[in-house]
Amino acid sequence: MGTFYFLLGLIAVIVFIMIGIFNRFAKNRNMVQDAWSNIDVALKRRYDLIPNLVETVKGYAKHEKTTFEEVINARNRAMQVPQGDISGQIKAENQLQQTLRSIFALAEDYPDLKANENFKDLQDKLNLIEENLERSRRYYNGTVRENNTYGETFPAVMFAGMLKYQRYDFFETDEASRENIKVDFS
Repeated sequence: MGTFYFLLGLIAVIVFIMIGIFNRFAKNRNMVQDAWSNIDVALKRRYDLIPNLVETVKGYAKHEKTTFEEVINARNRAMQVPQGDISGQIKAENQLQQTLRSIFALAEDYPDLKANENFKDLQDKLNLIEENLERSRRYYNGTVRENNTYGETFPAVMFAGMLKYQRYDFFETDEASRENIKVDFS
């Protein structure tokens, strides 16, 4: 009879541990999704601002058609990434970030554009959005780190598959985005 109660107690402890692990997985998943939604909101604001920025710059740098097309195409690709495809969104955002940098590099060679109040206003708004995105990325990466670490450590790793644990990708800058933009008008 004592063995029965011992096994019953052991099963109860295992069930309570599994409930705790399941709840932590759910909490971590929800935190990652909340953090991603903050990024998503900032990206939407960026997408809405890009056409205005491109139109403003177009008036000053008419012969830079390919640069404008690249920015708009990168924006459109980023907007078309399916909802929930975080890896695809990260890749598309890194490409968009690279093309946006080329727009601001153009401004250096057009003093009238650089002095234009509309351009300055758009640039300030985009800088504010980028700062917000940077904070959101840090928060997102922190929640991803917590989620991934918990799901890969003992005892959670023992139940990860059974409890549908999901590993998430970090929002990291790709190598191309780390390089300086080179603008050559020769």
